[in-house]
Amino acid sequence: MDTEVPNRQKKSGSIAIWAITPNGCDLGQRVNRKIPGSQLFLSKKIGSDTQPRDAILFDSLSSEIDRRFHSYTGHIFIFSTGIGVRLIGPLLISKLSDPAVVVVDDNGQHDISLVSGHLGGANALTREVADIVNATAVITTATDVNQVPAIDMIAKHRGLYIETPENIKHVNMSFLTGRPLVVHDKDNFILPDIPDSFIAPRKDNKTNRPDIYCSHLNTDVPRETLILRPKNLCVGIGCNRGTPYGVIHGFLLKTLEKQGLSLNSVYQFGTIDIKNDETGLLELSEKSGKQIIFFNRDDLDSVATIENPSHMVEKHIGVRSVCEAAAILTANNGKLIVPKKKNKDVTIAVAVKK
Repeated sequence: MDTEVPNRQKKSGSIAIWAITPNGCDLGQRVNRKIPGSQLFLSKKIGSDTQPRDAILFDSLSSEIDRRFHSYTGHIFIFSTGIGVRLIGPLLISKLSDPAVVVVDDNGQHDISLVSGHLGGANALTREVADIVNATAVITTATDVNQVPAIDMIAKHRGLYIETPENIKHVNMSFLTGRPLVVHDKDNFILPDIPDSFIAPRKDNKTNRPDIYCSHLNTDVPRETLILRPKNLCVGIGCNRGTPYGVIHGFLLKTLEKQGLSLNSVYQFGTIDIKNDETGLLELSEKSGKQIIFFNRDDLDSVATIENPSHMVEKHIGVRSVCEAAAILTANNGKLIVPKKKNKDVTIAVAVKK
């Protein structure tokens, strides 16, 4: 399992490299040449003779980092750890969203994974920089130095949403201490990545007090349970022309809640292509960060497993089903688990992605 690829997809930028001394400038240029898409930031105090044309120059290090910190997936600071800690302390929000931060000393002898070692990719970025400048990589996360699994890295590798990130530490501590974990993972999203020696006996896994709960289904679990959500639900949506976002979103939440499904497991939406300019649907996609797939009439009518064809929809739009067919197609011909639900303006169906 490759868990060492830095996560550089979640932000608009890529890797920012920061230097404030002539030595730092030289190191920064070496790293900049080797990491595609990276951006070099240099202090104006270094002097114009050593500054490459494509570098961004700044007057105030603190002001510039404050402005750009969350615009990049990772930062490489070529200055002291103390400066780095003081600069980023007020900017940190969550291990789920904070960018990777790596600190390299001015002579390139050591580079340190400082923040977001796992989910942000700082550990992997630290190793990458060490190879470029021939430095010693300093990584202090306990799971790495003890060579045991890290549940946050497993979740990242499997594309799972971490619903209770505050409980990551409980699971990783169990890996470190050797305490077997009770894992609810009916569809084997994470079990293949956890050695058997870390899993409690099968009889214990039937308990309703799991250490890890991995499912798209909502259920009551202890507060200490780490809840992981697979992105495997696809929602088909139909709506009357001009239905506002609030009505669509509200009915979606109501439907998922009533069916015991997690919103955090929704992967994509699907609908008919004549709705590609429907403001409410487009707003739903934008605000949720989930793509809408638009299908033509032939695609929708090709689905043979719909449960609730509509003569009215067929008469006005020319297809037997919108929401059920769209849900199944969006799920790559997956299984329909919630047949059409409707109010006066919206229809919704849910399928599990293959």
